[in-house]
Amino acid sequence: MDALKKKIQDEINALEYELRNELPKEILKARAHGDLSENAEYHAAKERQAYVNARLGQLQSRLREFSMVDVSKIPRDRVGLGSSVVVLDIDKDEEQTYNLVTSEETDVAKGRISTSSPIGKGLLGKKVGDTVKIQIPGGLREMEILSLTTIHDEPAS
Repeated sequence: MDALKKKIQDEINALEYELRNELPKEILKARAHGDLSENAEYHAAKERQAYVNARLGQLQSRLREFSMVDVSKIPRDRVGLGSSVVVLDIDKDEEQTYNLVTSEETDVAKGRISTSSPIGKGLLGKKVGDTVKIQIPGGLREMEILSLTTIHDEPAS
């Protein structure tokens, strides 16, 4: 989770720099061209400024949420944020490994699914040996949890 906090903070820093240094210069340069009503450079810079402000707000809010996560409250014997779960997809008779992460870290191709995704929600709070039925866009999937590694089992980095 520390790596994610750093990634978010790095993006905040880059956006703050752009907002305070680069965008004001672009806006001043565009204003120098005269009539603002038909000045595409000016309008593009103002739109970018609005986007950067909105994204900054989002990231700062997300960072505050992360600082409130109490890792000690994440279960040690059940699926939770940071868990790596090996499941048997009963319908397909194949094993799959999922890592439950925040929405910012999601990468389905690498098995990194959000705790707010249908499969993530379905696995949360379950134990090894549990069988769960999860409704996903492609239909109902039945999975058995074969093994589990929680965030507490991971070596500190």
